[in-house]
Amino acid sequence: MKKLILCIFVMLTLSFDTKKEDAFDVGEWFKFRIHYGIINAGYATLEMKEATVNNKKVFHAVGKGYTTGMSRFFFKVDDLYESYFDKETGNPYQFVRKIDEGGYTKNQEGFFNQDGRVLVKDYKHKTEKTVAVGKNVQDIISSFYYLRNHPNIDKLKSGDSITIDMFFDNETTKFKLKFVGREDITTKFGTVPTMIFKPLVQSGRVFKEKESVTLWITDDDNKLPVRIKAELAVGSLKADLDAYKGLKNPLKVKK
Repeated sequence: MKKLILCIFVMLTLSFDTKKEDAFDVGEWFKFRIHYGIINAGYATLEMKEATVNNKKVFHAVGKGYTTGMSRFFFKVDDLYESYFDKETGNPYQFVRKIDEGGYTKNQEGFFNQDGRVLVKDYKHKTEKTVAVGKNVQDIISSFYYLRNHPNIDKLKSGDSITIDMFFDNETTKFKLKFVGREDITTKFGTVPTMIFKPLVQSGRVFKEKESVTLWITDDDNKLPVRIKAELAVGSLKADLDAYKGLKNPLKVKK
């Protein structure tokens, strides 16, 4: 279950590339319902706040994931991810990762330096480690907001791919997304025009194939994820947009 919850966070935080006018602002909040068939497995939320880092106003994004109901009884998950990043460049200053997944815990904080390194403080093990990551590397949460602002997103053609660099678990990971096409999907908010992407994942024990995950994002100025589906080795996992508020732009819904 912990890998599935992590997958949801990765899918939520991976969209596009390059900075443009922000598709979001302080006050944005949305929630995903994660379900396995008819079983409600849990929820994931993302909220945009504001904070001050080095006397500068920055974006402060907070992501949470947790199991609920019977899923919580069998496998308790309480995850907290935070990111502090620049309002102009989108580059991260700091991240927080506090997770409890069935007894597996992490309590880490990372600080991005201008020279392309990250100082990772592990409070659980009382250690510090500096990792060289290069330039223009995002953390798992800042990726979502930084990459939502791709200036050429509407020009992508079916089959085009985008690769981004993301720092996670003390290393930089290249994550590839392939644009599939467009589709109107039915949601609890109405019929929503979407763009469809297939992130490249590792096939094996969890996922059936490398393209087992499908991501639908709104085909409007928000570029908000509204559905995620993962074909697993056994069954499939879905996450649907369940609630939202504070969007910078009106959600495009067809009547």
